Amino acid sequence: MKEFELKYGCNPNQKPAKIYMADGSELPVKILSGRPGYINFLDAFNGWQLVSNLKKATGLPAATSFKHVSPAGAAVGLPLTETLAKIYWVNDMDWKNFSPLACAYARARGADRMSSFGDFISLSDVCDKDTALLIKREVSDGVIAPGYTEEALEILKQKKKGNYNVIQIDPSYRPAPIEHKQVFGVTFEQGRQELPIDDALIANFVTEKKDVPESAKRDMKIALIILKYTQSNSVCYVKDGQAIGIGAGQQSRVHCTRLAGQKADNWFLRQCPKVMALPFSDKITRAERDNAIDVYIGNESEDVLADGAWQKVFTEQPEAFTAKEKRAWLDQLQGVTLGSDAFFPFSDNIERAHKSGVAYIAQPGGSVRDEDVIATCNKYEMAMAFTGIRLFHH
Repeated sequence: MKEFELKYGCNPNQKPAKIYMADGSELPVKILSGRPGYINFLDAFNGWQLVSNLKKATGLPAATSFKHVSPAGAAVGLPLTETLAKIYWVNDMDWKNFSPLACAYARARGADRMSSFGDFISLSDVCDKDTALLIKREVSDGVIAPGYTEEALEILKQKKKGNYNVIQIDPSYRPAPIEHKQVFGVTFEQGRQELPIDDALIANFVTEKKDVPESAKRDMKIALIILKYTQSNSVCYVKDGQAIGIGAGQQSRVHCTRLAGQKADNWFLRQCPKVMALPFSDKITRAERDNAIDVYIGNESEDVLADGAWQKVFTEQPEAFTAKEKRAWLDQLQGVTLGSDAFFPFSDNIERAHKSGVAYIAQPGGSVRDEDVIATCNKYEMAMAFTGIRLFHH
């Protein structure tokens, strides 16, 4: 296949639309089901690069959940805990025996379920039955992977009455080292972003604390790889091999840090026994449960707790989750890693990160206020590495 006609471009009025290779060669993908759109392919190709990089850096299967050309979540295939299985809504499945790839997608999709709703999925490895069964039950636009088992493909083809988008990519495909992009009729040319994210990149620790466990180094690399394919400005909080908060596309870096920090906080608040014990009605959908939890743990909980509102979601009226209770629970969150695609210009980013349990940081450095940022890290006994390289993505 040398070209593929799209239904339309970014929006329905943007026609005609297609994808093709500029040199006239074969496309590196096959469409096994559905008819992917313009944004679907943007998500798929960025997501495929992300999971391929994660697999190369960690040696583990990886998955990412993309929305509007930025990841909503990403993870490597580490086993689930009972708590994670419950908050990710997979505790009714045989989650203890999930394949590593299925674990990766459960983590990538589950960490920020609100943002992942209607995602496009990228998988580093051949999609297996476990992963396909997970995908089948979620609201999703499509998936890209280097292959599919017969069972997995049959399961996926049942989604959306046979119209679910399933893309197979040639894992041996390598693009040209120079890439081009048109904006307003003007062609831009640049070398591809092929920076290797490895141990050497995170070797320059500039804080008093320099002793960092291997798990934190792994999470640093995961954070930086995620940022490599996230719309800038961006920061990423990672814990135990998965993103727990991604702040993308903000003009102010501290707003990225706050946005991603709130997402990380929400991930941990969902694990509080009080939240996990919420008495949901069995008449609501999974998405409605996600929405209700997000409101309940936020600052406008009355929207689901007031008379006339709670009856639509719960079997009985829950107690309010007070600010004091939330802070006490969040104080138990520790060992989080934070990555940034450019330097932190002020120490307020570190102050905010501390509130979400950040202990390890990877960022380029290079601000005129680096010393202030380092001093704030030292105050909280954080370990911070300067990578010396920016990771802007647009």
